[in-house]
Amino acid sequence: MFVTNRLLQACRITLFTRDNCGLCTQAKVVLSDVWDRRPFVYKEVNLALPQSKSWRELYDFDIPVIHVSKADTPEEQVEAAGEAAKLMHRFTIEQVEAKMEQVEKS
Repeated sequence: MFVTNRLLQACRITLFTRDNCGLCTQAKVVLSDVWDRRPFVYKEVNLALPQSKSWRELYDFDIPVIHVSKADTPEEQVEAAGEAAKLMHRFTIEQVEAKMEQVEKS
């Protein structure tokens, strides 16, 4: 039952990143370590791509940024970014897991 509960409350983590970003590489390592302990739905938004222009305008100097949300909620929208459960720049496994717990309980 615990596993089923965990699957029903699974989180989605969206990573806002770009190529050749050292902090983004570190963030991917942290997210990989979190995944090993507690799987989640993963989405990556590369700010260098033309379709990411609105996200680039918002997060260009803050990356890496992650948004943590329930897996079954609609994808993130720039207009609602201020309400997102997020972490920026440098974050640890424990910080990501704490944010996941917060989202799952909301």
